[in-house]
Amino acid sequence: MISIVDDDIWVRDAIANYLRSRGFPVAAFASAEDFLQSDDLDHTNCVVLDIQLPGLSGIDLHRELRSTGHTMPVIFITALADEDVRSRAMATGAVAFLRKPFEAAAFDRCLDSALHA
Repeated sequence: MISIVDDDIWVRDAIANYLRSRGFPVAAFASAEDFLQSDDLDHTNCVVLDIQLPGLSGIDLHRELRSTGHTMPVIFITALADEDVRSRAMATGAVAFLRKPFEAAAFDRCLDSALHA
């Protein structure tokens, strides 16, 4: 299962529909807190995670996942073009970082890398 955590419904739905079209089971969440409280947390094999979220940020969520023993790969996505944000995200152990909007081919490469990590 691939979980998507993004507060933008359009982005969340677009990624979910794309992944479903490729045959992946998908769960989608509008916030980090929703994901942490879900039954899907323990069944997730990869997280597509926005950095800017209401409440707990994507980077903070990734740290929380690691501190509680969840080691699924994370692909960060963001509209921010700040190199400092990219560095902080990758320092948490993420497998990829994509700036929105991104091309399907770039996303596919990141997803393949994450699922084979």
